[in-house]
Amino acid sequence: MFIRSVKLKRPRLWLGVICTVIAALTVWAVIFAAGKAPEAYVLKTETDRQEFIRSMGWETSKEYQDCRSVTIPEEWSEVYDKYNQLQKQQGFDLEQYKGRTVEVYTYPVLNYEGHTDKDCMQLTLMVCDNKLIGGDVCCTELGGFMQGLKKAD
Repeated sequence: MFIRSVKLKRPRLWLGVICTVIAALTVWAVIFAAGKAPEAYVLKTETDRQEFIRSMGWETSKEYQDCRSVTIPEEWSEVYDKYNQLQKQQGFDLEQYKGRTVEVYTYPVLNYEGHTDKDCMQLTLMVCDNKLIGGDVCCTELGGFMQGLKKAD
């Protein structure tokens, strides 16, 4: 058996301590950031919904065009799976709302580039217990499209 002793000078010892502390803080920051939940939007009133819509970059009518209660099914089709993928890209997830009844607010979008004079652009907000749980902006024309809530710059 071999024994070897090493004598560290103070500057090297302090450098090692500092590097260890920095590494620990980096690991802690990565773990904390990964577990951080997306911002929760509380939309109790029409004013709250209008402020949120403006913060996303959209112009709509002063009131919703339609509001209905929808029950999110327990068993999802491929359509719901794809829609939930869009929601996950925005920081939402409808999985935990399976079987729950939510309010769906629909607004006409007035400032979608290329569609400003058309009635085909709609913004949808899904709200459960006054909390935004999902939504989209879509074109209802034949061959339309759907995107997230944030207006592209």
